[in-house]
Amino acid sequence: MEDRDTVIGSKSFTAVAVNCASKAGEWIKSRIGRFAEPDLKYSMHDLVTEVDKGSERLIRNLIGTHFPTHSFLGEEGVEPGPEASALALERVSDAEYLWIVDPIDGTTNYVHGFPFFSVSIALAYRGQVIVGVVYDPSRDELFVAERGKGAYVHGKRMSVSEEGALRQSLVATGLPADHEDALPRNLRQIQALAPQVRNLRIAGSAALHMAYVAAGRLSGFWEVGLNSWDLAAGSLLVEEAGGVVGDQAGGSYHLGVRDVLASNGHIQEELREALARS
Repeated sequence: MEDRDTVIGSKSFTAVAVNCASKAGEWIKSRIGRFAEPDLKYSMHDLVTEVDKGSERLIRNLIGTHFPTHSFLGEEGVEPGPEASALALERVSDAEYLWIVDPIDGTTNYVHGFPFFSVSIALAYRGQVIVGVVYDPSRDELFVAERGKGAYVHGKRMSVSEEGALRQSLVATGLPADHEDALPRNLRQIQALAPQVRNLRIAGSAALHMAYVAAGRLSGFWEVGLNSWDLAAGSLLVEEAGGVVGDQAGGSYHLGVRDVLASNGHIQEELREALARS
């Protein structure tokens, strides 16, 4: 990718994304234990706090200052549920530049003080993600990718793990908030996969799981019923670290993917077939 794709005037898209993520992360961390009872969002397992809303406001304002003509899609601006998510994405589908933001991915963890949550910020140009940033404020870990330029954590280049088979693999998944459709499907997949892999992890932040696949800490990750803001930044991290991201039917990644499958690439097909059999 040429530099003109990531710079307008002297303002680098990546620098703005990093700045937003670190400022939001700092603020989120400062609010731990100091917020009111969370509201139920979509089900009793899908929480939202004033911190999510405040974090999104902070990011939206910062991006708006730098790039007032860009479009913005944030989790907190969208009604809960899969239909509303699809509609929100459709509304901005013809945007030239679209920022896709999850102000706290892992709100349930955050509310309980379980230190596995992140800020996820992606920029898509004509529907293709060109910048992805995932920031973990608890560990002060910043995962950054720019299309065509690699993926980095602590300023060091990341690359996916080498495991070549499911039985050697550490794989992560999630427990979806949608208990009608997504959760039962995901539970069937867990039951099928658990005996076939080295071990399974369910830590509660899709964006961070994707970052861990990119960093080689997980061999793969799948989940049913996710949204664009859960996946956009992480998808670029995985791709730029040499991994593969797609949907569970074998299609390639795009912003509308909900049933995601990401891996080091070596186990992608074996993992996809195992999920399909479930």
